[in-house]
Amino acid sequence: MYAASSSVSAPPRPYRRQLPGTGPYLDPAPGGRTRRTAALGPVPPRGRLDLSGPQGAQLRTAITSVHRICPEFNPVQVLRRSGRSVLLIGATGRSTAVAKCLLDHSPAWAERFRREIAMYRAFVRQRPPVRVPRLIAADPDNCALVIERMPGRIAAAQRHPTEPPPRADLGAVLGAIRRVNQWRPPAGLFDAPIDYAVRLTRYHELGLLTDRDMGDLQKLLRGVSQTCGRQTPAQFSHGDALLNNVLLSPAGPVLLDWDHAGWYLPGYDLATLWTVLGDAPVTRRQISQLAQAAGPATRDSFLVNLMLVLTREIRQYETAVQRTMHDPAPVVPGAVPAGEEQRLLLRRLHDDCALARRAVRAAVGTR
Repeated sequence: MYAASSSVSAPPRPYRRQLPGTGPYLDPAPGGRTRRTAALGPVPPRGRLDLSGPQGAQLRTAITSVHRICPEFNPVQVLRRSGRSVLLIGATGRSTAVAKCLLDHSPAWAERFRREIAMYRAFVRQRPPVRVPRLIAADPDNCALVIERMPGRIAAAQRHPTEPPPRADLGAVLGAIRRVNQWRPPAGLFDAPIDYAVRLTRYHELGLLTDRDMGDLQKLLRGVSQTCGRQTPAQFSHGDALLNNVLLSPAGPVLLDWDHAGWYLPGYDLATLWTVLGDAPVTRRQISQLAQAAGPATRDSFLVNLMLVLTREIRQYETAVQRTMHDPAPVVPGAVPAGEEQRLLLRRLHDDCALARRAVRAAVGTR
């Protein structure tokens, strides 16, 4: 991963069929199966919402919030639902739209939702160099957002795909991310979502980074600043460059969920893609080569980002494994148990972190 010619391997992980309706912007198909692709044409949405029971009450509240800002929105189907938000597909006149409503109005999630609204509003004034959904209406106070429904198929339904997508799809995603990273929007339009020093300190205090990790990463940050002058280099990034945040269509990739977008150290989006593509070593090698091509400062920035992203993923999945141990889900015949799949993924993430740690130490040795 550190040397441009090196290969990356990961322990094979069994395939687990994605359950219907669990991927963003995927329509549940009849018969309990999930279609691989969404309709590429402007097919009118069909269906009926179940507004009964406690969950129905939540939906009614969400729909009321949407109607305040978009009275013509006619919801017909739930695209995705979690404990924090719900996505509804519906019609607005002759076109279709997607409404996103926050269910968990805790301060952290409300701030994140308002950030996404701010991004879509900024894109009205300054269009990014990739396709994004058009903003129709938004309400930051009640955390409701309506955007156009974009045609296409999701690049991958899972955060960490158990089977690598086709190489052509990965190339399209990587090309779109690179165009975003090369974009230079006007100063002051976007901010920096991450304070690197604060994030490193927090992970160190949580025991996720060792003392040596902390020292090495701080050295790389200082070296990047010294190489590029007093101002640390910044690159506009999507901030959550996951395959399930990309729709693929004949007109080009469409990027979704911009709530983490802003200015990062170079290579943050590349680090995110590298992390989730554990079963695509060829694309990983390509990402590593891109991260090194612009020189030591860009390489070191990528390594800092990679350690942060891997540490975040390990923390997230360790929590998930612990939760599964206390409340195991029923085993579906022929499928890998969720807890076992999470443990396999966690093992791969630890292996990747060890690989990144060695690359960081080698980079420090060249400073």
